[in-house]
Amino acid sequence: MPQLDLKYSASLNLDTQAIFKAVEAVLQNQDSSAGECKCRAYPAKEALHTHVLLQVAVLRKPHRDHAFMQSWQVSLTSLLAGYVPVECHYAVELSFASDYYSTRQKV
Repeated sequence: MPQLDLKYSASLNLDTQAIFKAVEAVLQNQDSSAGECKCRAYPAKEALHTHVLLQVAVLRKPHRDHAFMQSWQVSLTSLLAGYVPVECHYAVELSFASDYYSTRQKV
């Protein structure tokens, strides 16, 4: 279950829900084991230089090797570029969740 944090300058008018859905679709299309993406947005009221940072943490799995993660990096960076305005810094950071990370769902 990927965890997504979107941190950005509050002065930007981003469609965060559209970004969330598009990122989840990319992750699931390239890896059917990805599951639902838990997404959160953090608009920063104070910032120096307008920016957007997309951070995605996933579980370490055998097929998620360097080439696989690079493919996700390229796809997500390209996707994010379509949502940020001109003259805005943006970045994508992929990482692996800790070996001690676990997630559950109450039903």
